[in-house]
Amino acid sequence: MTPEANDPAAHKPAGEREVLVEYLDHFRSAFAAKCVDLTPEQMATRSVEPSTLSLLGLLRHLAKVEHIWWRITMEGNEIPRLYGTSEVVDADFDGAVGDPAVVAEAWESWRREVAHGESFVEQAPSLEVMSTHLTRDRISLRELLVHLIEEYAQHCGHADLIRERIDGRTGL
Repeated sequence: MTPEANDPAAHKPAGEREVLVEYLDHFRSAFAAKCVDLTPEQMATRSVEPSTLSLLGLLRHLAKVEHIWWRITMEGNEIPRLYGTSEVVDADFDGAVGDPAVVAEAWESWRREVAHGESFVEQAPSLEVMSTHLTRDRISLRELLVHLIEEYAQHCGHADLIRERIDGRTGL
């Protein structure tokens, strides 16, 4: 053991923000790993009838979730939602068809919305930053990060089962 290993000043524990961001990054990466090396048709493979759940639907759903929470709820933007309206709420899953253009667009949307969320967190002065949308319940950045960790963790479980059904792969 080196002398530095015994020096408490040499080991700064991760702060709350870093822990939350690391967990969210982990689950975002875990979800993306479930989709590696799949064809568009495999990405659109439904879990079990009559469910519309698929990896592509989950990808579109997670892009929509990121979009709603960061751009609409936290920033207060009055913009159309990704993959759906108040009348057609499941367009993220219903429109998940095995077309290469649909898959490419879903990845592009998800990456764009994740990058936007990462930028928001990086620029936020504290975890106490509150949402600004006038018609949604207020939520702090801290609460949102915990919620997104929960959302991704849940969907990683779904993704694991769907991927196993497609080609037998499990785990990360």
